[in-house]
Amino acid sequence: MTDRTAGEWRGWREAAEEALYGPSGFYRRPEGPAGHFRTSVHASPLFAGAVARLLCRVDAALGHPAALAFVDMAAGRGELVTGVLAELPADVASRVRAYAVERADRPRDLDHRIEWCAEPPKGITGLLFANEWLDNVPLDVAEADAQGVARLVLVRRDGTERLGEPVAGADGEWLRRWWPLADDGPGAREEAGLREGFRAEIGLPRDFAWAAAVAGLDRGLAVAADYAHRAGARPPFGTLTGFRAGRETAPVPDGSCDITAHVALDACRLPGGRVITQRHALRALGVSGARPSLSLASTDPTAYVRALAGAGAAAELTAPGGLGDFGWLLQPAGDPELRGRLLGLLVDVPDDEEQ
Repeated sequence: MTDRTAGEWRGWREAAEEALYGPSGFYRRPEGPAGHFRTSVHASPLFAGAVARLLCRVDAALGHPAALAFVDMAAGRGELVTGVLAELPADVASRVRAYAVERADRPRDLDHRIEWCAEPPKGITGLLFANEWLDNVPLDVAEADAQGVARLVLVRRDGTERLGEPVAGADGEWLRRWWPLADDGPGAREEAGLREGFRAEIGLPRDFAWAAAVAGLDRGLAVAADYAHRAGARPPFGTLTGFRAGRETAPVPDGSCDITAHVALDACRLPGGRVITQRHALRALGVSGARPSLSLASTDPTAYVRALAGAGAAAELTAPGGLGDFGWLLQPAGDPELRGRLLGLLVDVPDDEEQ
């Protein structure tokens, strides 16, 4: 990068795009995402097993098609798709066409059955699973000034920020609908000073990215699992942050760290979609953090220790305040009757489990 671009003021979307996915971007590093942070995929093989069971349920709902697609969006180094293939019954695995969608180069030792691609495939039947993809789709950031006007946040490569022009056009409409920073009603002028410094990530690019991925699915289910927030409970100062070597850090768009922000999954949701918690989804797929019976310890100590370890991993994946609070956006595709069957695989939920 030249000295000129290093000192250039840009919106966060442009800056993060280069920092994450440019020629020397964070996601092109040889260690991959697992070298810096742990997702549900890295936390336990139970996660891949649950996704494999979901794929089997989707397969049954689709009538066991001759070609069954599994698409791993933002595949990293292919950890999830590899784990899913290993967990599938032979009769399902023989019909699966596996895709890993990732901008980085294909790992040299990846299973030959996995097709590596830069964009999600089109015209498929099966399951598309996006684990912590949308939080890395680069976005612009808005901040309210002293008058309560939402302005674009500009950033330099070293992370220094300043405010730019007022947010307008489609981005402004998105903010007003999904994450308003200003109040145009009575008393707005008096309240403006109280809102100074409030921030929001403008999620329109994520909405478009999700819609484009789902559009490639002719029949089946698309799932986005991610850090999430919803209307009425948006964080007042936004969620933009960085991660490096397993620790949260300031977001600096120089390629040295991950740059991520939580997802407004309610805005991404297309007609017919639904958002539930990861806790509920995994429990519906057989992942339980319940401790094994103590009687097993006396009859089969080895099995007890194994079951206890599995319960601990399951508890991490479903924990309140942690991975269990992730949102799962479920988006079915197909005729209305099929869409209802696909949603029914996971969404018989009590009110307090739905987001």
